[in-house]
Amino acid sequence: MTVTETEPGRFRARIASLVGASWFQNFITAVILVNAVTLGLETSATAMEAAGPLLVAIDRVALTIFVIEIALKLVAARLRFFRDGWNVFDFIIVGIALVPAAGPLSVLRALRILRVLRLLSVVPSLRKVVAALFGALPGMGSIIAVLFLVFYVGAVLSTKLFGQSFPDWFGTIGGSMYSLFQIMTLESWSMGIVRPVMEVYPYAWIFFVPFIVMTSFMVLNLFIAIIVNSMQALHDEEQNAAQDARDARARDERAEIERRAHAEREATAADVRAMRAEIAEIKKLLEEKAAR
Repeated sequence: MTVTETEPGRFRARIASLVGASWFQNFITAVILVNAVTLGLETSATAMEAAGPLLVAIDRVALTIFVIEIALKLVAARLRFFRDGWNVFDFIIVGIALVPAAGPLSVLRALRILRVLRLLSVVPSLRKVVAALFGALPGMGSIIAVLFLVFYVGAVLSTKLFGQSFPDWFGTIGGSMYSLFQIMTLESWSMGIVRPVMEVYPYAWIFFVPFIVMTSFMVLNLFIAIIVNSMQALHDEEQNAAQDARDARARDERAEIERRAHAEREATAADVRAMRAEIAEIKKLLEEKAAR
C-alpha cells in the first residue's frame, strides 16, 4: 500500500480524534450554552437595543462553529456519519438554521432555539436519559392503550350523564375527553369542574374519584415505573459492558504475563542447555588432556 493511499485515512483518523476529544466536546457544549443565552436575550427589546449587533454576531459565530463541527464529522466518518441517529439529529438542527429565514420561511427563525436541544446529543448524561425514554416506548404502548380505553369509556359515560346540564364540558365525546384530561392532570379539577357538576349531580363524585385514582395515581405511575426500569436496564447494560471490558483487559494482562513467563522459561532452558554443552565440552577437553 502506497503512502498516498494511506494519507487520507490518516487524515480522517486525526479528524475523528479531534472531534472525539473531551476538550472539543466541552467546547461545543460551552458554545451551545452561550448561544442559548443569546437567543433568549434576542427576545428582549431592551437587550436588542443595548447589544443587538453583538448578539447577532455571537449567534452567527456559534452557527459557524456548528457547521464546522458537522463538516469535520462528515470528513471523519463520511457516509457512516448518517448511521448514527444523534449525528442525523445534529445535522437537521444545524441545517434548519442555514435555511434563509425570509418570506414564508420566516418561522424558521424561531426554530433557531432548537440548537439548544443539541445538548441532548453532546452531554452523555442527557443522552442516557433520552435513550432510556426511547427504550421505554415499547412498554408505554400498552399503557397508552389502557389509558385511551379508560378515557373513552369515561368520555361516553360523562357525556351521557352530564352532557345535558354541562354541554361546554361534556357535550361531545371530544369535549368530555378534554375535560377528563384536565381532571387527570389535577388542574382546577375540583373547583373548576367537579364541584360545579356536583351541585347539579350530588353523586357525581362516584364517577370522578375512581377516574382520578385510575388515571392520575395508577396509570401515570406505571409510565414512571417503565421509564425507571428502562433507565435501570440501560445502567445495568453499561455496567455489564464495563465489566466485560475490565475482564477482557484482565485476560489480556494474564495472557501477557504468561507469555513473558513462558519466554523467560524458554530463555532459562536455553541457558541451561548452553551451560550443559559448555560443561560437556570442558569435560571432553579434560579427558583428552588426561589421556595424553
